[in-house]
Amino acid sequence: MKKILIIEDQASMRKNIAFILEMEGFKTCSAANGREGVEVAKAEKPDLILCDVMMPELDGYGVVQTLRADPSFAMTPFIFLTAKSDRNDIRTGMNSGADDYLTKPVVHNELMAAVRSRLERANVVQSAIQEAGVFNPDFDNYVPLQTAFGLTPREAEVMAWVAQGKSNGDIAMLLDMSERTVKHHVSQCFQKMGVENRSAATLMAVEVLSRS
Repeated sequence: MKKILIIEDQASMRKNIAFILEMEGFKTCSAANGREGVEVAKAEKPDLILCDVMMPELDGYGVVQTLRADPSFAMTPFIFLTAKSDRNDIRTGMNSGADDYLTKPVVHNELMAAVRSRLERANVVQSAIQEAGVFNPDFDNYVPLQTAFGLTPREAEVMAWVAQGKSNGDIAMLLDMSERTVKHHVSQCFQKMGVENRSAATLMAVEVLSRS
């Protein structure tokens, strides 16, 4: 059973989200502020984290940055829950290390779709890392992807995000380009790498980025 940590300072929201997740077959743990959330995360080792942005003690950005600095949480799916929906806020959150961004009040179907898709993508990335026999791919260094596969700098940057489980929409947000442009870059990457899907591309990219 997958365990999900809910970091949310509003008790009613925290309980409602926990109820939804538990009804869907997930185990939950929770924290009422950012500092407590970091402590609970390290103690419980959740499979996914849902975190509010505006909180006392430590805000959501501080939580994700603190946890991402710990190698054991480098690949843990992290979803922000917030009342903010501005594009710049979303980009800031994802650049901080978040995988997704849900606007409150959260709709049941949207919550479950985000949770399931992020867990699935995390499994693909983790499987690629295990299959490659490596544990610390450097996703911030795109140059090895250019050298190994003949990718352009932009294609290599896109592929590094693909290898981290990001969707085309995520990458479009992160790199401030249209989703159509991202799709074109991904297609070019697949062609140059000789693969047909994201799982195969992720495995190859992880292998290269782990040797850099």
